[in-house]
Amino acid sequence: MTAVATHSAVPAAPVQRSEPRWVRPSLVLLLVATAALYLWDLSASGWANAFYSAAAQAGSQSWKALFFGSTDAANGITVDKTPAALWVMSLSARLFGVNAWSILVPQALMGVGSTWLLYATVRRTSGAAAGLLAGAVLTLTPAAALIFRFNNPDALLVLLLIAAAYCTVRAIEKASPRWLVFAGVAIGFGFLAKMLQAFLVLPAFALAYLVAAPITLGKRLLHLLAGLGAVVVSAGWYLAVVALWPAADRPYIGGSQNNSLLELTLGYNGFGRITGDETGSVGGSPGGGWGSTGLFRLFGSEMAGGIAWLLPAAVLGLGAGLWFTRYAPRTDRSRASLVLWGGWLIVTAAVFSFMGGIIHPYYTVALAPAIAALVGTAAVQLWRIRGNPAAIGLLSGGVALTTVTSYLLLDGSWQPWLAPTVLILGLLAAIVLFFVQHFGRVAAVLGLVVLLTGTGAYSLATAATPHSGAIPSAGPNTRQMFGGGGGLLGTTLPGANLTALLRQSGDHRWAAATVGSNNAAGYQLGSGEPVLAVGGFNGTDPYPTLAQFEQYVRQGQIRYFLGDGMTMRGSSSGSDAAARIVQWVADNYRMTTVDGVSVYDLTA
Repeated sequence: MTAVATHSAVPAAPVQRSEPRWVRPSLVLLLVATAALYLWDLSASGWANAFYSAAAQAGSQSWKALFFGSTDAANGITVDKTPAALWVMSLSARLFGVNAWSILVPQALMGVGSTWLLYATVRRTSGAAAGLLAGAVLTLTPAAALIFRFNNPDALLVLLLIAAAYCTVRAIEKASPRWLVFAGVAIGFGFLAKMLQAFLVLPAFALAYLVAAPITLGKRLLHLLAGLGAVVVSAGWYLAVVALWPAADRPYIGGSQNNSLLELTLGYNGFGRITGDETGSVGGSPGGGWGSTGLFRLFGSEMAGGIAWLLPAAVLGLGAGLWFTRYAPRTDRSRASLVLWGGWLIVTAAVFSFMGGIIHPYYTVALAPAIAALVGTAAVQLWRIRGNPAAIGLLSGGVALTTVTSYLLLDGSWQPWLAPTVLILGLLAAIVLFFVQHFGRVAAVLGLVVLLTGTGAYSLATAATPHSGAIPSAGPNTRQMFGGGGGLLGTTLPGANLTALLRQSGDHRWAAATVGSNNAAGYQLGSGEPVLAVGGFNGTDPYPTLAQFEQYVRQGQIRYFLGDGMTMRGSSSGSDAAARIVQWVADNYRMTTVDGVSVYDLTA
């Protein structure tokens, strides 16, 4: 048994050691390349997700709007998420003015920070080479190239979850409750970025600490309780403040049917995403209203381009790593890292694969750090023991598997020559690696090139393609689902005449009102004036009610009503208050047309 352990276990890199001189320049080069990819021509996407851009604009004008994540500076209704990502964007807009660059640049910098933190985390357990490879894979994941150039909250979520992973690795090294508490704080603030999705990593982090921390079982459990307490406090303080704040003195909680942040957390943005039973949603259903569920969902046409390139290799690397460390001591840090990243990947992938509610392709960016870490860790560990026929066979097989995956994803793409080129070079690299003793480092370099060619080309194409709308997708010439003008998920900036009309609306709380947050966002961003989003994001929230709207009109708080009452196609279990308001306006006010938009003067 001892002899087997000696030859099969993969040695972990020591935490503190002198490193080769090439490490620091390589890291600098990686971070500069990441910054260039994520910052280059960043403003080409314009307002990107105008829904969040308008909320950031509101936060730059009103501190209350910033704190609650209101969609307008007059604090009518909030976005349908907790607002941590908006805090960052709003502060940037306050510092640099309200423009596309100031709103998008925080996410790009979060991308650079994510790559650096992932490198630092993987380096502690598997060495600098593994950390650099993991960082490069993350940078060149198309879903990451999309989200770190966009203004959705997923960018902040990924950064905070990687920070939590780093803290957990530090906690495991010396059984440190302090580092475990830091991990809990990072996850708690991840909740404030994207609610319950942040908690998907908790089982993996807890299991890794429970398995590998070098103290007794009782103390491990106590430390985990302390970490859980940190999660509850760092996430729960905001829930408590919103719950205790007088409802009449704060904006309505968008996405909820009862003006409740807790309801939003557990319902529309919580378990409803799993079951499909989301009150106020449109299209989601247990039968798969948001796409077919199942084991291979991540390899389907909508999600594969963003994340699937190295997913099979990551799974292979996880299995190989666990096999080669099966006889290692309980506290082995190399195996603990595999448990941490593998658990992250398995739990998150399983939820994304089988959830029946709202899901979009860009959600898969949450898988990118785990895939990158597993690929970097496994590739370097297998290379270290390449004298073992099984190890070199797995390494060669991983390259071949990635080659086939890349070929299938690239076949028929925007560059027809790329798929066969990757296939030929990849199979050649797999053969060269199998006979590594004859080719040495040439085999390693060729293998790395093949690993990164497909995903890298698709990421470059993603970065070169402007993306806008509520549901962006990675890749070139992507279909911007519901992203164009018209409809509740589309945003159109007002023309010059309508912009001037809104800017001259006079002393009113809202310059205008319209159905749906994306419609309101376009008018608000174009004019700089607050616009009330009737019904919230989907137009299905019960705010304002018809009675409230009539009161606002009587009090002279709203100048215009815009639009013809277009509502989301499909069924919804939400409120019909927006439809009733549209009908009341049409019955009581005269319509004129300005720049092709129906305008009702509510003061006439």
